[in-house]
Amino acid sequence: MIAIAIDDEPIALDIIKSHASKVPFVELVQTFTDAFAAITYLQHNKIDLIFLDIKMPDISGIDFLKSLSKAPMVIFTTAYTEHAVQSFELDAVDYLLKPFSLSRFLKACNKAHELFNLRNQKQEAKTEYIFIKDGYEQIKVELDDILYVEASGNYTKIQLKDKLLSSRITINDLAELLPKTDFIRCHRAFIVAKNKVSKFDRSQIWIGDKIIPIGATYGGIQLT
Repeated sequence: MIAIAIDDEPIALDIIKSHASKVPFVELVQTFTDAFAAITYLQHNKIDLIFLDIKMPDISGIDFLKSLSKAPMVIFTTAYTEHAVQSFELDAVDYLLKPFSLSRFLKACNKAHELFNLRNQKQEAKTEYIFIKDGYEQIKVELDDILYVEASGNYTKIQLKDKLLSSRITINDLAELLPKTDFIRCHRAFIVAKNKVSKFDRSQIWIGDKIIPIGATYGGIQLT
């Protein structure tokens, strides 16, 4: 895991450096006494974990974490106990009270490592296909073959690259099966595959020659 540490006290950073050097799966690449310098660094570098002090002169660790739109995992390091509940409400991995031992530091790092591995496994286990009921059969459908989905009466039509499937599954149920990273509901009757869209404007989407409406309640959709 790639990590940084933020603390206004250089001695505290030295302790984190020393402890982190003994943890084989943590690579502490940078330390900061200035939280705002750390924000700039995070804008240009991918970090998995932050060791973050809470009581700092210009901005608290709590407010620092709240300011991040996509925050890495955080382990708070502080001499104060009163922010523990709030830190866990912000999904902090752990809350280390200074002075903390190497064994306590390692326990926090192990928790972060388990979470890191769990997140990566979920990403690797990306769904590549689903099964759609057709009469009494379950038909395997590769997600990459789906162009769009259309609700039609009591059926839902699934337009594939080379054929059209019809199923009794509702479009709402199908929306739950399709990964939201790859598909988007643009209308109460339509779901489209993001990577099959050739162009779009505020009111409609083109997939090849097919023009699909964007519903009034689905305006401002993002396809990236």
